Amino acid sequence: MLEALLGTKNRELTLQYLLVFKEGYAREIAKYFDVSLPSIQNQLKHFEENGLALSKMSGRTKIYFFNPRYAFLPELTTLLDKARLYYKPELKEKLDMQRKRPRRVGKPL
Repeated sequence: MLEALLGTKNRELTLQYLLVFKEGYAREIAKYFDVSLPSIQNQLKHFEENGLALSKMSGRTKIYFFNPRYAFLPELTTLLDKARLYYKPELKEKLDMQRKRPRRVGKPL
């Protein structure tokens, strides 16, 4: 949806992931959307270099999240939320689900 504005589909998916899940690491994001790992790593590196994202180390894993001081963060999150309304139902459901793993069998809701 925002590919023309952001440049690549993976850039948009990475931003959507960070918005929905609040944080994530490259391999997790690549696996979630079934896209190449180097592409997601490049997007995250680009976001961090330009101040949109910050990172922290958790063991040997670099966790990325939005920079709360980024000047256009409220506008960006509004734009991403609006774009999500026009996604294909499969992608919309995947992002609305907000679960990284399935619920245990028999676990009450």
